[in-house]
Amino acid sequence: MLEQFLDGSPNLGVDTFLLLLVLVALEAVLSADNAIALASISKGLENEKLQQQALNLGLIIAFVLRIALILTATWVIKYWQFELLGALYLLWLVFQHFASDADSDGEHHGPRFSSLWKAIPVIALTDLAFSLDSVTTAIAISNEIWLVVTGATIGIIALRFMAELFIRWLDEFVHLEDAGYITVGFVGMRLLVRVINENLVPPQWLLISSIALMFVWGFSKRTPEHIEIVESLTESAEVAVNLPDVEVAVPESQPQKSEI
Repeated sequence: MLEQFLDGSPNLGVDTFLLLLVLVALEAVLSADNAIALASISKGLENEKLQQQALNLGLIIAFVLRIALILTATWVIKYWQFELLGALYLLWLVFQHFASDADSDGEHHGPRFSSLWKAIPVIALTDLAFSLDSVTTAIAISNEIWLVVTGATIGIIALRFMAELFIRWLDEFVHLEDAGYITVGFVGMRLLVRVINENLVPPQWLLISSIALMFVWGFSKRTPEHIEIVESLTESAEVAVNLPDVEVAVPESQPQKSEI
């Protein structure tokens, strides 16, 4: 049924559908480090409600900027200054993170914001800087603008949910935030190398493999607080399982005397 619909349309086909899946998968893979950066930025706000609002509003603005970037991509890629600005911005985020004061465990944390409206522009600009790499890759795969826009739309929706997951995971895993910012540095360095000499840019699979390895390290150690919670829940479950069955004695009903 789906194939008949795709084949019956002059602009759609199975190849187009598969290409859309490739673009969405590419957006999802390249958005992992983007998601953790946005999660870390939103964590700079004091409560969960403000964090959710910052992500929602920031990504709405980011979506508009990303669509504008796609529509002007053939013009933007002619000017290396845009990629240089994106690279310097991402590398500045990494420097800001690792230059911040470390906590008692020696871990660094992202920027802190006194209001919602200070976090929103940072979220939008960070996504735009990441988009310089992902949009350029998408345009290289397909010159169909509507297809790239569709892939970007699905990708930014997936990015919103991924960022929400990472907000929770940042409290659970010790090295995850540092690992995320190191991958941000990878993307920034890739953009910078492209500006200097495009022939020296490492292949996409090497970037994805490096990001995957960093996330393996990021998820390798849980925070002591989370370990205690897990252990207490495990002990409670074991106690519940090992409780002996208690038989409740039910008194036998006395036979009623018949009245004569």
